[in-house]
Amino acid sequence: MYAGRLRDELLDRLFEAVLLLRNTDECYQFFEDVCTVAELRSLAQRLEVAKMLQNNHTYGDIASRTGASTATISRVKRSLNYGADGYKLILERLASTSGKASLDSRLEKATVAEPIMDDEK
Repeated sequence: MYAGRLRDELLDRLFEAVLLLRNTDECYQFFEDVCTVAELRSLAQRLEVAKMLQNNHTYGDIASRTGASTATISRVKRSLNYGADGYKLILERLASTSGKASLDSRLEKATVAEPIMDDEK
């Protein structure tokens, strides 16, 4: 079990709630209620910055393409290099699902008798 610095009961419940979301539309509904537009855009921007850093883009390129400040880019780089490996985890998973059927469409087609398999294309 991950025992990071932030772990507490409230965050556990939040993350458990997020894990119950079934598709992108449900994520939009939930996060639109929970976060401000600026908070959501910031999270999305940081993920894109992490992806670009992992692909060896320069700070200048990242800043011009994402609008992120160099301070944000530096923070994300520090997390990639010295953080809890959350960015690495999700970037690997996103890369492994690239080219496959979207999770939303797989979930919509799945039935109780037919679980979603990771290797399904």
